[in-house]
Amino acid sequence: SEFTKVGDEIPVMILSIDQENRKLSLGHKQTESDPWDTFESVFPIGSTHEGTVIRKDDKGATVQLEYGLEAFAPARHLRKEDGGTVAPDEVLPFVVLEFDRNDKRIMVSHTRVWEQAAADEKEAEVKDTKESVKKVQEKVEKATLGDIGALADLKAKMKDEEKEQNENK
Repeated sequence: SEFTKVGDEIPVMILSIDQENRKLSLGHKQTESDPWDTFESVFPIGSTHEGTVIRKDDKGATVQLEYGLEAFAPARHLRKEDGGTVAPDEVLPFVVLEFDRNDKRIMVSHTRVWEQAAADEKEAEVKDTKESVKKVQEKVEKATLGDIGALADLKAKMKDEEKEQNENK
């Protein structure tokens, strides 16, 4: 009665047959693809999406995402970069922490958005520093095998000269 009227024709799938009681179990939902299969590729773990905070309580907040989906953000994941917390009706970016298609549940975090940005920035600084050190090391003159051979020849020549001087004394 929620989506059809008596007498309407709709596609159905036979789910089971009970011969003893002469009953058929039919299903309409089984004829359509599960939208959560598509949502799983739209909302992969780690992806960022804009959401609106609908409700907030002590445990966390309910966030309205695209396509009419609702996600849950635990209280510890509602902290903003400035130290405050998100407020109802606020539109913010959220990172998907968990996507459970069986339970039809999505868990998100606003805190991870700016924490990840800070971590990426720090990683970029470390990478730049490593590249600078590498360039400096490339410019520093290094001894080659040829240099070592020349030094060995010089040492031998000096020993020979020292022997001559000792013999001449």
